[in-house]
Amino acid sequence: MELQGKVIAALPEKSGTSARGEWKVQEFVIETHDQYPRKMVFSVFGADRLQRFNISVGQEVSVSFDIDAHEYNGRWFNSIRAFDVRQVDPAATSQIDPAVAATQFTAAPATAAQPKADPFSAPAADNSSADDLPF
Repeated sequence: MELQGKVIAALPEKSGTSARGEWKVQEFVIETHDQYPRKMVFSVFGADRLQRFNISVGQEVSVSFDIDAHEYNGRWFNSIRAFDVRQVDPAATSQIDPAVAATQFTAAPATAAQPKADPFSAPAADNSSADDLPF
């Protein structure tokens, strides 16, 4: 999956030692530029990836990630782990200013057109009433 947005927070780096050796992980928060912006926390695992991606607050990025879930003590937790993070040119993003969007998407003024005749209505007889409902 992929999501594009601006990095709004970089959480502290965590590190430790496991049976496989030392590890590092850092989490970042991005915010999309939708009409109703969404936020997502993703983690980058590995010192080599952290150095290669070189993520900093304020950058516009495109994040490719995998979603996984694990169970702990009867509760389930999601894990969003990035496998690729690319910097995006901020000028190339489609940020719509709400004031501009309101002027771009206004409805055209209605014209005084005659209503079309209903093709399913029965022709009116000279002596029929206006209400010819069967019930």
